[in-house]
Parts: sequence; structure tokens; C-alpha cells
Amino acid sequence: MKRTAAPFYWIAIPAAILFFAFHTFPALQGFFYSLTNSRGYGTFDFVGLQNYIDLFSDPSILNSYAFTFKFAIVSTIAVNALSLLLALGLTANIRLRGFLRSVYFLPAVLAVVVVSFVANFVFSTALPAVGQATGVEALSTNILGSQSLAWIGIVLVTVWQGCAVTTVIYMSGLQTVPEELLEAATIDGANGWQRFWSITFRLIAPFVTVNVILSFKGFLMIFDQIIALTGGGPGTSTQSISFLIYRNGFTAGEFGYQSANAVIYFIVIAALSLVQLRLLRQREVSA
Repeated sequence: MKRTAAPFYWIAIPAAILFFAFHTFPALQGFFYSLTNSRGYGTFDFVGLQNYIDLFSDPSILNSYAFTFKFAIVSTIAVNALSLLLALGLTANIRLRGFLRSVYFLPAVLAVVVVSFVANFVFSTALPAVGQATGVEALSTNILGSQSLAWIGIVLVTVWQGCAVTTVIYMSGLQTVPEELLEAATIDGANGWQRFWSITFRLIAPFVTVNVILSFKGFLMIFDQIIALTGGGPGTSTQSISFLIYRNGFTAGEFGYQSANAVIYFIVIAALSLVQLRLLRQREVSA
């Protein structure tokens, strides 16, 4: 039996220790606190599964889950549809293609918080000023101040910034589509839509799987945009789960309770990711 060389252990063991120290141990510690009534400081008592039981009857938590899933579903569909269209355009034989690729990737370079604060200024000050000057009523109101429209502003900012990396992944997928197949389909009389749907889209199915899973998981954990754009408001209309865990866990004395919320949240995201992966992989095989 071949023995593993010692240097490999010297490489793997420190990495495993660091992973346990900064990932596994905090996760176990969070689960421990989820079984207590800890406020994040001072003494605490064990309450068992009571925190988990209370979660399912808490209106604020149920509302935050509803908002988060609505936002994640809409944003995932929008960012993937727009990114695929951009990728198709940026891989075509057009002028200034290299320059346009740099322009569309620029949002990925910018910090999320910086983009969100700039967008906050645009929505709250710049656009209303333009609307009032031009007489356009739709632009005269700050949508971030509306309980029914604030989430749309967050979607617009998030999708604009999320398209950068997603577009690059789709561009990589489009580069793998053989030109010979597309040329043969053209000779056989297939139009542009038929070539895309029957050949291109089916061949880039693995890239669609990656983008959908990554974007959906990322949007479920939205936090920075909420902080910079609305602060969870107006009221609690844009309060995501991550924001609720942070705010109530660290400032409202609900550390143990929100730790239980975080555990449930982790389980939900992991389960949804596995279901997504299974369903999309099945679609890849059937395609």
C-alpha cells in the first residue's frame, strides 16, 4: 500500500485547523446559543427547542422570509435572463466588443455598499429632482420611501451589479458551443431562435445550472443592499432574513433567538440548493 508523503499532511492539517477554527467551531457555537435565551452578553439559561418553536409563530420572521424569497426569485430570474442576453451580444462579432465587456464587468469591481449608497442618492434625490423639473410624476417620488415599491429599487440595484459575474459565466459557456453545429443548423434552414433554443441553450445548460444556484443562494442572503438602501424600511417592508438576524440579534437582545433563526435559515438554503441542483441536473440530462 502506497503511503502518503508527509508534506501533504503539513499542507492539509493547518488548512483543516483553520477551517474548524473559523467555520465549524463558530457554527457549533451558534447552534449552542440557539438553545439558550442569551442576549449576547451576561448570563443565560437553556430553553431547549423553545426558540425554534417560537420562530414559526413570529409574524416579523414570517414576513422577512416572504420578502426574502420574493426578492430572491424575482432577482434570480431577472439577472439570468439579462445576463444571457448580454452574453449573447458580447460574444457576437460586433465592434468595440472588448471595450463593452470591460464596461459591463465594471459593476463587479465596485463595492456593494458604495454602489448601494450611490443608488440611494439617485433614488431619493436625483431622480425626484429630474421628475419635478420635467413634470414626470413617476420620477418625482422616491420609490425607496414606498412600502409597496421599495423592494423594486433594491432589485434594480442588485440585478445591475449581479449581472457582471453572471454574464462572464454565460460568455464562457457560449464559447464552448461548436460553430459547426450552428452553421449546419443554418444550412438546414433553422432561424436564430431555433438555433438558440435547440442547440445553444441546451449545450450551455451546465452554466445555467451554476448561475441559477449561485445567484439564488446569493440573493437569499442579501444584506449589504438592505443596509445601504432602506435599512429594512419603510417600516419592515424590506427586512430580509439576514438583516433581521443581524439587527435583532446584536441590538435587540435576541442573540439566542436569532441564532435559532440562523440555524433554520442555513438548513433552508442548503435544502433549496440541493433541490435546485437535482432538478437542474435532471434538466441537463433530458436536454
